[in-house]
Amino acid sequence: MSKITFKIGGVHPDDSKLSRGCAIEVLPLPETVYVSMAQHLGAPAKPIVAVGDKVKAGQLIAEAGGFISAVVHSPVSGTVKAIAPRADLAGRPVMHVEIAVEGDEWADGIDLSDTLVTEIPDDRAAMLKKIQDCGVVGLGGATFPTHVKLNPAPGSVAECLILNGAECEPYLTSDFRILLERTKEIIVGAAIMQKVLGGCRTVIAIEENKPEAIKAVSDALKELPYKIEVLPLKKKYPQGGEKQLIAAVMGREVGSGALPISVGAVVQNVATSLAVYEAVQKNKPLLTNVLTVTGDCLPVEKQHNYLFRIGVPLSFIAEYAGGIPEGAAKLISGGPMMGRAIANLDATTVKGSSSILYLSEAATKRNAQTACIRCGRCSQACPMGLEPHLLYRLYEAGDYDGLEANAVQDCIECGCCLYSCPAYVPLLDQIRQAKGAVLGIIRARAAAAKAAAEAAKSNESKNQ
Repeated sequence: MSKITFKIGGVHPDDSKLSRGCAIEVLPLPETVYVSMAQHLGAPAKPIVAVGDKVKAGQLIAEAGGFISAVVHSPVSGTVKAIAPRADLAGRPVMHVEIAVEGDEWADGIDLSDTLVTEIPDDRAAMLKKIQDCGVVGLGGATFPTHVKLNPAPGSVAECLILNGAECEPYLTSDFRILLERTKEIIVGAAIMQKVLGGCRTVIAIEENKPEAIKAVSDALKELPYKIEVLPLKKKYPQGGEKQLIAAVMGREVGSGALPISVGAVVQNVATSLAVYEAVQKNKPLLTNVLTVTGDCLPVEKQHNYLFRIGVPLSFIAEYAGGIPEGAAKLISGGPMMGRAIANLDATTVKGSSSILYLSEAATKRNAQTACIRCGRCSQACPMGLEPHLLYRLYEAGDYDGLEANAVQDCIECGCCLYSCPAYVPLLDQIRQAKGAVLGIIRARAAAAKAAAEAAKSNESKNQ
């Protein structure tokens, strides 16, 4: 067994990979898709089509809304029926482009063949632009625009590119399936990013509970001409977190408020690597991904891994997969530890969608809270080295200065504290609210400081 893992905190939940044996199936298209303009971290994209326009699959329909933003392409061919707000997973209004599906005609220049293209272009700038033009974003959770991550600021040097194949969240198996079924494309994508970053060490990190994936990648690397290594990791949650993965692979700790590049690391998900391959080698925009339909109340024959297109209503997927199981008490998008409850099943898939998770009442029911016994298990479990019991008490007392001083803003909301608490104290709930409040204070302080500096500069100019 591998002993390579991060050192601070972490827990060992049952991985419950019930759908690991389910090969990827192609999800059919619905009659209508609704493409969100908030497909990524940062500013929403801005539509460049109008109602009545005819579009093809892979055609650009929205431009980036800022530096931290990404373009969006039509996932289907058809007619634009509306451009209007529509409720997202949480029920919040987000601008969507509604497209009536009419056939499946793709834009010119997109290679839809299965032919593997292993020769990598020499022009690093051109590859980076292609990744940007194809709207590739990180598919491991935060959906950060990939072209930004692959273009570190002057003075920053990438020493190690880490491909995240940990998939440490229980139940999720989409990354595992693409590691098995699209192995060589993922490796070529890694080699492309390696070249864009200047030829740094490149590692594909996979947890030891996926031996088939480790073998598939190891065997494929022997057949391909790239200097890339596969690194088995000990099973431990939340090893898929950037900072935890960097600590495991490089033995380096990313400081409070710092980015991975500060320690020479760039982390990309294996699904992102596949998207990079398709963008650079096939000219295919990011408009598909793999989503797991799973849960403890689903029989094996109703577990699925679907290749979906963005903009498909979750209700359509649920119905196609056999309907919501009778024993489902909660529906989650993502994993049970860091996923979000689905408040609106009419919300649609986005680039980073990873699952529809059905959990039974037994799996979701919270035990009655009892008094904290000061056992310290939450502190031992926290992968960020925080003291959740202290943050909880500080928030209860309204001590925001104390919360900031004790780095509540560094919480990654992984749920390890809640998972490990024998008193069932709602630590994560309160700490998440505390973090939001403190980040609001920090942003307001920064804005006030900026305004004061600009005012001082203006006054200085007037006095001259």
